[in-house]
Amino acid sequence: MIVNERETEEGLLVAVCDDGLIGETFEEGEVSLTVSEEFYGGERVDEATVVDSLARATVANIVGRDAVELAIDEGFVDERNVLEVESTLHAQLLSLG
Repeated sequence: MIVNERETEEGLLVAVCDDGLIGETFEEGEVSLTVSEEFYGGERVDEATVVDSLARATVANIVGRDAVELAIDEGFVDERNVLEVESTLHAQLLSLG
C-alpha cells in the first residue's frame, strides 16, 4: 500500500491507497474518484505502517479494496460507511478526539 502523510492546520491528513491505483479514475453514477499522484502519492509501506498512520490521523482518505478492508479489520472504519465506486472501495476517517 501507499501512504502519504501531511500536517495541516486541522491535524494529520493521511491518504492511503492500494498499490497500482495511482492515476486511476473510478466512476459510479454521479460519483467520480481520481487517485491522483499529488494527493495519494507517497511511500510504499507494509500493513503495520498503514495501521500506525491511521491511528495518528485526524483525517484519512482510503482507496482500494486491500486498504479499506485493513481499515475495517483494524476498527478505523465501519463497513456500513464504505463507498463502492466502480471496482474499488473508498472510505474516509475523521477523528474527533
